[in-house]
Amino acid sequence: MTILRRSVLMGSALALPALAARAQQAADPANTLLLDLKDGQVTIRLRPDLAPLHVERIKTLSGQGFYDGTPFHRVIEGFMAQGGDPTGRGTGGSPLPNLPAEFSQPSRARFLRGTCGMARSQEPNSANSQFFIMFAPAPSLDGQYTIWGQVTAGMEAVDKIKRGQGQMGLVPPPPDRVIRMRVAA
Repeated sequence: MTILRRSVLMGSALALPALAARAQQAADPANTLLLDLKDGQVTIRLRPDLAPLHVERIKTLSGQGFYDGTPFHRVIEGFMAQGGDPTGRGTGGSPLPNLPAEFSQPSRARFLRGTCGMARSQEPNSANSQFFIMFAPAPSLDGQYTIWGQVTAGMEAVDKIKRGQGQMGLVPPPPDRVIRMRVAA
């Protein structure tokens, strides 16, 4: 009886993040992003309070199917997984214009495990379509890159994205890809 009760309790604890993600999706589907990966679905709470322009861009491109099939071209163990470049080389973007940075105002938002940020070049106002998901906290990115979302469920699927090689974390062929990315609404 004790073993059964313990396994039921453990099963319930494992189901809590999924239940929380479903509750979030039901409460605010317009600001919930669903990212399908080879190892499962990832639920991301969008943060228009921090980055309204970047959230709108993610929604627009997701709605167009832009991200579907794009590779994770740069994945660094213990740091982050980067995707959103249709060329798969880290040099491409969407046909839409680049976005101005949305990180200049003081914010309590930090780059923690599961934080979603927008990739850019050395130019702060160069974000377009590329994004990254953090595997671990990175305080050095705080106030330097725009935060647009936070993983609320499915981080285990993110953790299984194929890792890159070398200091730059470039992923050898074949890379893992976004299967589908869409807003829940």
